[in-house]
Amino acid sequence: MTATTTAGRQIATPLSGKALAAEIRRRTTERVTALAAAGTITKLVVVTATDDESSIWYVRSIAKAAAAVGIDCDIADLGPTASPSHIRHTLRDLSQDPTVHGIILQTPLPSGVQLSDLAGDIAPAKDVDGANPASLGRCAAGQPGFAPATAEAVLELLDHHAVELEGRHVAIVGRSIVVGTPVALLLLDRRATVTVCHSRTTALESHTSRADIVVVAVGKPGLVSAGHVAPGAVVIDVGTTPSENGGLLGDVDVAEVERVAGALTPVPGGVGPVTTALLLSHTADAAER
Repeated sequence: MTATTTAGRQIATPLSGKALAAEIRRRTTERVTALAAAGTITKLVVVTATDDESSIWYVRSIAKAAAAVGIDCDIADLGPTASPSHIRHTLRDLSQDPTVHGIILQTPLPSGVQLSDLAGDIAPAKDVDGANPASLGRCAAGQPGFAPATAEAVLELLDHHAVELEGRHVAIVGRSIVVGTPVALLLLDRRATVTVCHSRTTALESHTSRADIVVVAVGKPGLVSAGHVAPGAVVIDVGTTPSENGGLLGDVDVAEVERVAGALTPVPGGVGPVTTALLLSHTADAAER
């Protein structure tokens, strides 16, 4: 992808997710309206057990976005001291509730409580953020199921901006089961050649600087600089670290990378809005099924 020219210098073309997110929300609204006309009120429940302000803000933004497309969204606030058994029973009850179509277990969780220990209690049919290991297994096997919304958002954004994937070399920085690993699986299904880098990878630049596409999702602001990126490469920044002034910081050093890359997602406004829109689309999928 060719960079644009501003004030006499080359800068990476911004890969905004706002228009794509708006289109996904529009289609979801139509589907939710049709479900309501047929007698089904689409319902999403977000389970929280934290007093983290950024998490609380994010959950409220999901609820607001859900309301805008006609989805009934409940927030099950269990409190920051909720026990694993309390959270587990809540997830199991919601999984058995026929009026609930989508379930999200929001992180962070109380100290000592791991998402990986509880995600299996979300019914795969309602696991709209792909947290249950069974959902990841379905993703790996190419079977119907919900991929983690952030991982799917990466591919949706690349498709929206007509970035070719088949046969391309993609370097992924980060191997979490929320983003890095499922992105790798989804890209392999699209016949890309994938390199997954992580905290034990030596000479990171030697891997990323040879890639046509770089996806970085580790939560370390400024990790990827100009030396990590090949001229003209497409860079997808999934990082969202809160800044001191209340904003968000990505994992890419924008001032450096935008002078080398052909295209770069902004933070915020890139992967984030698409992720939220896909959570709502997945909930409509679950209700239709």
